[in-house]
Amino acid sequence: MKLLRFLLFPFAILYDLITSVRNFLFDVQILSSTSFKTPVIIVGNLNVGGTGKTPQIEYLIRLLKDKKKVAVLSRGYKRKTSGFLLLDRTHTATDAGDEPLQYFKKFSKIQVAVDENRVHGINKLLKNNNSPELILLDDAFQHRKVNPGFSILLTKYNDLFSDDFLLPTGNLRESRRGVKRANVVIVTKCPKKLRESEQQKIRKRLHPKENQQVFFTTISYVEKLQGFNDLTLSELKEYEVLLITGIANPTPLLQFLNTKSIKYSHLEFTDHHHFSKNEIAKIQLTYKKMASPKKLIVTTEKDFVRLSNKIKELSYLEIKTIFLESQHEKFDRLITDFVKC
Repeated sequence: MKLLRFLLFPFAILYDLITSVRNFLFDVQILSSTSFKTPVIIVGNLNVGGTGKTPQIEYLIRLLKDKKKVAVLSRGYKRKTSGFLLLDRTHTATDAGDEPLQYFKKFSKIQVAVDENRVHGINKLLKNNNSPELILLDDAFQHRKVNPGFSILLTKYNDLFSDDFLLPTGNLRESRRGVKRANVVIVTKCPKKLRESEQQKIRKRLHPKENQQVFFTTISYVEKLQGFNDLTLSELKEYEVLLITGIANPTPLLQFLNTKSIKYSHLEFTDHHHFSKNEIAKIQLTYKKMASPKKLIVTTEKDFVRLSNKIKELSYLEIKTIFLESQHEKFDRLITDFVKC
């Protein structure tokens, strides 16, 4: 695989040229970006793959939902519909995508919409009778047709964009120079105890521009399962677990379960996977064959959205973004000052 990526290096140079010209045209306003009077916050990344955008969007929702009328707009990755869709109780992950449906089911006070054309989607939301006072754009850092008021760029602790290269040789969607558009850079999925000296080293590797804030977060798993069974993680040790994942990188979850001494067998699928009838039957047969009288199917929250109407005995582990030390205070203040809470 590494050899193949190396051989594809000329295509990475071509990709860099194309994306750099596109960004330049937006920067000098030959290609137009639309600005909005309503505050717009973008959360995105330079790398492909899971950097923790969903828990970061949820962090912002929790911070702002009781202060402002919040809407989340996503493209609805891998949905079977197209155009603008404002979610209601009748919609499924097939209609809207798993992440938007997760936001909708989890937070009753907000609006959630999908539209591959973000400018069109924002305008549709603002023309609503119950128009939002703040819009969060999920995974839209490269969507230059929207000129956001505030941009949050995420990068993983063990996969920094500063150490990566453009597709297809590396995993960057655009050049590392794209970081200059961010107001804030958040290093995600850090160890819970990351020394200040190491944080400083990472800051230097990221080369933030003057006044560009860099924060560090980790992922925390909620102590109780949700869904079919509300066991605590301590109680889960007594069970035989069938773990189902369809996310970009399940390794942190596997490592977490190992640290908790939870025994599991793992069925792994691709990110945002839509499960076929045969795959559901395979999961159910595997579960049926498990010998222990105390057994449970466990999945991620994102997968639960796609599987809960197909498998009854299904529980999930909820995750949250946690800022290291007291960094959340400074971050929260930046956000609330921007939206004028």
